[in-house]
Amino acid sequence: MATSLSFSAPKLTTNLSIGEVRIGIVVSLWNGHITSNLLEGATKTLNTFKETHPHQITYDIIQVPGAFEIPIAAQWLFEENYNAVICLGCVIKGDTPHFDYVCSAVTDGVNNLSLKFSKPCIYGVITTNTNEQAEDRAGGKLGNKGSEAAEAALWMLETKYNIKQTK
Repeated sequence: MATSLSFSAPKLTTNLSIGEVRIGIVVSLWNGHITSNLLEGATKTLNTFKETHPHQITYDIIQVPGAFEIPIAAQWLFEENYNAVICLGCVIKGDTPHFDYVCSAVTDGVNNLSLKFSKPCIYGVITTNTNEQAEDRAGGKLGNKGSEAAEAALWMLETKYNIKQTK
């Protein structure tokens, strides 16, 4: 069980120098009471970054029905030359193995896209046993995983930018 004292994401600095980038956000509408909070966290983080880095970042939001559809929408964004994609969704465990199949497919899909396109495809999909656990991770007592996903996208874009600068 995660607690506020366990592993935490590194804090984003405002000294990032990533050049001009285009970020896509794919958000699942299933469990919208959770995913809307994840989206709010992600866009707030990106907007805060934009305030200190004008003209460096643009982002678009794409909605999909459920978490299972996230990887194909992310792929379509990469095919349209997006530099990074943030994938936001929520899968809450039920009484059937459906949870396992969906979580596995989305996780593998997001990972495979990062490798296929050599671009950050960030996994911001909450997979929990209960609605309460999801709420805790979508702006509740454990923070906002959407915000953390946006931070991870910016960090990875900076990492790629820095690697290119070493040539």
